[in-house]
Amino acid sequence: MKLIDIGVNLMDSSYDHDREEVIKSAVEAGVSPLIITASGEQGSLNAALYARKYNAAHPGTLYVKAGVHPHEAKSWGDGAMDFFRALIRKCRDQNSESRNPGPVAIGECGLDYNRDFSPRDLQRKCFVKQAELAAEFSLPLFLHERDAFEDFSAILKDHIKTVPAAVVHCFTGNGNQLDHYLSLGCYIGITGWICDERRGSHLWDLVNRIPPDRLMIETDGPWLLPRDLPFKVKSRRNEPKYLPHIAKAIARHLDKDPSILSGETYDNTKTFFGIIE
Repeated sequence: MKLIDIGVNLMDSSYDHDREEVIKSAVEAGVSPLIITASGEQGSLNAALYARKYNAAHPGTLYVKAGVHPHEAKSWGDGAMDFFRALIRKCRDQNSESRNPGPVAIGECGLDYNRDFSPRDLQRKCFVKQAELAAEFSLPLFLHERDAFEDFSAILKDHIKTVPAAVVHCFTGNGNQLDHYLSLGCYIGITGWICDERRGSHLWDLVNRIPPDRLMIETDGPWLLPRDLPFKVKSRRNEPKYLPHIAKAIARHLDKDPSILSGETYDNTKTFFGIIE
């Protein structure tokens, strides 16, 4: 089984003491490349620098996104657009000899009205600006939505035709929301949420409504450790090496051979992010 983790927060402090081991364990489990999610100007820069350094010895192992999570929307200042423009151009210049110069997407961006860590008007402004950034550089959007479907879908509808593609990451919504995203041509990212019978059982049927060419999978590590792992772990930290378990759970609910699912999602991910092997 060969898989790509489309969303791992690899620069999170929980990985500080063993980041390289986490990557190696993922590769050994057949999970490679990893696409790093970072948030904010400094976080995006740190991810880009780390990926460039790691890939110098292990080409094609890490890819990065650049953007601002809705929780951090209050940090979006007047110079944010120029910062991300410069970061994207610098990454492309420095990695010009690579087939995948990166960043490969804008995000994680969107709206989160569940925790409201940033004021909602600033979240909306930040989301729109990042959609414009994605359009400017012809990059796909890596999207986050929580308890904000109405505003989120309205903004997305306004911008979806200006970007090459969009994925609703860590989808946990209902059938009407899923159908709406699919009608806009979005990809859907499924995490270990589907492995939690307490809150994710509604996804067991919904995944069957996702066309095979629109499905991608992710851990969202270090969060969302699959609840039904067949072994005990020392901490609640999630890692990319657990992605095969998530893939098998999805395949089971699709009544599909895991190897077929892995091939489909692998190809979808390469297409979406423009990854050339």
